Amino acid sequence: MMLDQSLAARFAALTLGHLGQEYPHKLDHVLDGPDDAATPSALHPIFYGSFDWHSCVHGWWQVLTLARLFPDMPEAEAIRARADAMLTPENVAGELAYLARPSSGGFERPYGWAWALALHGEAARHADETGAPWGAALEPLARAFADRFRAFLPKLTYPIRTGTHGNSAFALTLAIDWARTHDPDLAALIETTARGWFSEDRDCQAWEPGGDEFLSSSLIEATLMSRLLGAAFPEWFDAFLPHLTEGRPATLFTPAHVSDRSDGKIAHLDGLNLSRAWCWRTIATALGDAHPVTPAACAAADAHITASLPHIADDYMGTHWLATFALLALTS
Repeated sequence: MMLDQSLAARFAALTLGHLGQEYPHKLDHVLDGPDDAATPSALHPIFYGSFDWHSCVHGWWQVLTLARLFPDMPEAEAIRARADAMLTPENVAGELAYLARPSSGGFERPYGWAWALALHGEAARHADETGAPWGAALEPLARAFADRFRAFLPKLTYPIRTGTHGNSAFALTLAIDWARTHDPDLAALIETTARGWFSEDRDCQAWEPGGDEFLSSSLIEATLMSRLLGAAFPEWFDAFLPHLTEGRPATLFTPAHVSDRSDGKIAHLDGLNLSRAWCWRTIATALGDAHPVTPAACAAADAHITASLPHIADDYMGTHWLATFALLALTS
């Protein structure tokens, strides 16, 4: 299963439909006083749509990526026009002002931080290819989040392994992809930190998924390590999940069942299926065609995509974010 222009246009249309949809909205917001009670668009001049801040950020990443991959699709013109209107220095200054609030130190840590870096990285690709101004406009915001990673990682003694927004490996996977191009010092810190957390992990039991998880704690860790270890990755992976050729842990090969897509937490499981597909495909590439796990990894990726791709528009609880994870899965 691969991404073509027809599917890309569908993703783009879905996401353009909610990037500017302010309500319903779930704020990540601490009030220091009565004057801090404000609407999402007053607090966040760019990222006020898509139900929550981080979904709006990665929605922007998604549509910019689609416009770059398929510049001639009809939706690409609308994406570029909206980016010209929204991704401006003035609006970025408003987002930075929010970060400067006394109680915003932990805002969107680390999931939103990582997606903000990914968004800037994608916008910078457009600058390199077409001269679009969005990367330059977003760079101060990316630098602000890079500084937060730089301050936070040395004091995070233990990684967060939950399969939701706090997951450390997912955030570092996106962050190192950005940092290797834009901030080599941060890339070095990420590599040192991740190796310290994960390099000795062995015989992962993969007790997953939890009932509201959208990330596989085991496979996203392996995905991060595939970024870091290069040719040494297969040896690490074989020790980390030593029974895959026997079909164990079976949980990693079995798509999650989603019982109620109108429940925002249960709908996370569609995201799990799509993010697992992304991880399986990434891992298979890192292992190479000759590795005995690769065929099963590719088959598992297809099974997970098949389970959830048809449902990305079933309910707004999924529609506001699932196309991003489908794009990861289909372009890995």
